[in-house]
Amino acid sequence: MWFVPGILALPLIEIALFVVIGSRIGLWATLGWVVLTAVAGWLLIRAQGLRAVNELRQATEELRDPTGPLANGAMTVLAGMLLILPGFFTDACGILLLLPPVRALVRRMIGKRVQVQGFGYRAARGNGFDSRAEGPGVIDGDFHEIEPDSLPPRGPSGWTRH
Repeated sequence: MWFVPGILALPLIEIALFVVIGSRIGLWATLGWVVLTAVAGWLLIRAQGLRAVNELRQATEELRDPTGPLANGAMTVLAGMLLILPGFFTDACGILLLLPPVRALVRRMIGKRVQVQGFGYRAARGNGFDSRAEGPGVIDGDFHEIEPDSLPPRGPSGWTRH
């Protein structure tokens, strides 16, 4: 219920902060801050997004609960998105969300409202995976070679004009 008023209040807060802080530090410093935090947010999403995917992959490969890395990755990406948005309030929220104690607090607050029903792994059968295969990343499969001459002729793709 608080979500809609919060979304409506956000631009007003940002405009007020732009007026107050911009009048104190000047136009060029304000514009520089906006560009600097946008670039920092983009770099953060790019670097930490890949790191979060790797941590999630590692957790699932080790058969650990992936909710911790998933939550940390999501909050880090959210922090980067907040930094990309122009405004001092969203920048402050993004910077706070980068701090591990703040992320832990948010995770606990959300954890009180979310209930995980179950977590587990099962082997996939009948769709190309063989449980007898040895070693990580081994997938047993069948194939047949198709000679290029036996393929039907291709017409225009529909995306280009010929």
